[in-house]
Amino acid sequence: MARKAKIDNAILKRLTRDEKSRPVATREIRKYFLIVCEGEKTEPNYFEALKNDLPVGVLSVFNIDIDGTGKNTTSLVDHALRMKDKASFHYDEVWAVFDRDSFSPTQFNTAITKAAANKIKTAWSNEAFELWYLLHFNYHDSAISRKQYKAILEREIIRITGKNFSYRKNDPAMYQLLKEIGNMQNAIRYAHRLHKSRNDQRYDTHNPCTTVYLLVKKLCALCTEKF
Repeated sequence: MARKAKIDNAILKRLTRDEKSRPVATREIRKYFLIVCEGEKTEPNYFEALKNDLPVGVLSVFNIDIDGTGKNTTSLVDHALRMKDKASFHYDEVWAVFDRDSFSPTQFNTAITKAAANKIKTAWSNEAFELWYLLHFNYHDSAISRKQYKAILEREIIRITGKNFSYRKNDPAMYQLLKEIGNMQNAIRYAHRLHKSRNDQRYDTHNPCTTVYLLVKKLCALCTEKF
């Protein structure tokens, strides 16, 4: 049976009490989040699953829009800015999710610095989003090419489950699988460790590294916000 997200029981109990004691009609959206993803399926699928796994009541007061654009690096940041500006309401936080992949150092570095200059947060990965998946199982501090992620991920999942597994990049079940056999807290800790080991803005050289953990922490922390 699938396990639910690892959220403190005290928080869950409080949310349940609030859910019973507060009329639905009196709730209003308190904050608006926009997550704009480079990928059209892989990243949106993951964050939609995480969003839908938040405790009851969270989505009654937090609006989380997730958009898979098919755009990349600077064009993705530009798209996020347009969406932010055209919205009929104020987005409290806007996130751009993209990878290093084979884009030039200039494209990748400029996207990160441009986003920061425009108050857009970035959940970037060098080289690919799948690094976040791998960190659910082990710490990786050696450079990995995007072509290697699939084989390493399959090896880890087969090792744990004892069953054949072939990774599909757009698999909508990855969040659930990682929750069942991986460790998100370890992934956050490992990603933070990698991130803090880099002390310059040559982001294209930071391989492996991912700041996806920052966005995951933010979404998971919504359940601790006071209603």
